[in-house]
Amino acid sequence: MINLQEEQEKKARCLLIGAPNRLQEPPLELMALVETLGMETAGTMVLSRIEPTPAYGIGTGKAQEIANRAKEIFADCIIFDWEIDPSKQRNWEKLSGINVFDRNEVIIRIFAQRAQTKEAMLQVQLARLTYSLPRLSHMYGDLSRQRGGNYGSKGSGETQLELDRRQIEDKILQIKKDLEQVAVNRKTQRKMREKGGIASCALVGYTNAGKSSLLNALTGADVLVEDKLFATLDPTTRKFAISDAASVLITDTVGFISNLPHTLIDAFRSTLEESALADALILVVDSSDDSCEAQYTQVLKVLEEIKAHDIPRIVVLNKIDRIKDDDVRLSHLETAFPGALKVSAHTGEGFEELLSRMKEILLGSLENYIVPSTRADLVELVRKNGTIESEEWLDDGVHLNARIPGTIDEEGNASTRTLSLLMPYMGILKN
Repeated sequence: MINLQEEQEKKARCLLIGAPNRLQEPPLELMALVETLGMETAGTMVLSRIEPTPAYGIGTGKAQEIANRAKEIFADCIIFDWEIDPSKQRNWEKLSGINVFDRNEVIIRIFAQRAQTKEAMLQVQLARLTYSLPRLSHMYGDLSRQRGGNYGSKGSGETQLELDRRQIEDKILQIKKDLEQVAVNRKTQRKMREKGGIASCALVGYTNAGKSSLLNALTGADVLVEDKLFATLDPTTRKFAISDAASVLITDTVGFISNLPHTLIDAFRSTLEESALADALILVVDSSDDSCEAQYTQVLKVLEEIKAHDIPRIVVLNKIDRIKDDDVRLSHLETAFPGALKVSAHTGEGFEELLSRMKEILLGSLENYIVPSTRADLVELVRKNGTIESEEWLDDGVHLNARIPGTIDEEGNASTRTLSLLMPYMGILKN
């Protein structure tokens, strides 16, 4: 007799189709995404080429081979590692007799699982509806629809999307209005933070690079940490005392990934604004991942898309404790990421240097100033716009060890008014 509970708890089996690549490697990232969604990779196939044919995007012979392979391994669905248009998706489902999805839909469904706040839920819903609009004839149930169940299971099943085009368009408009109001609230909160004169720093990086772990280690926050892709979606901001005299706001942002669906980039733009509007970025790289260089390149690409590529940043090689005995890899990383800091959110290694770099970028370099006693207004200006770490009123003037935001170019011009006014009184740095 069939055990119904075991049948319901079985993971949906997927046949994953990888795009052509030089080494014909399996789609490892798609496999990780599928696992995150709670499904099972039953088999993989990597194409040698993709032909621009109207029916399937590849030759009919190869298409039939893929459909036959899915039947042989009792796959519940076929998932492609690139975006497929709605007409090809319908053709594939007719040919194989099972559900067919692409990488974009997998990512959107993971986001739908992980969203917690009202804003994140609205953003995910907008992305799903925008994605589904041209795919109304596609059964937008869950990925194991043949046997029912929630995402990745085979249980009681989820109802398919039964909205017609007009209803979806009306819903999209309503969600956009709701998000506009949320954006206004976020802007108000941001202005309140800015009035406090506190510098902001955003943790950015590829998904699962360890951003949340780093935030927790630095600030004592309790952000969810899992060894999965997109473990956290909602940005979390914590106040952090960077020194005895100053604090900064550190924000953990949603992780990036290659080929992030444009529907999600658009939907999460207000969330990604935390990166675009930060005073500095800590770009976290998973040093233990063999693909970290490609991931770093992808993060830079996304930062450019959201207009955050010119913001000062600190590159951090996280999880360095996992490879500290691998001299060859360490040497390669030093060459690939010159000037990057080696840290471990697990052991705290490298935190002192990270804090020093954050102070320099966010607060300015530590300098000694001897201000005439008659210019108490300048002392107040430094107190307002900079960070005073020590202050002594002596016979020859007010001795300040202070950090003033801004830089001085080769011609001796300061980038901020406060720094420009204090430059004539700059002395020798105190140790």
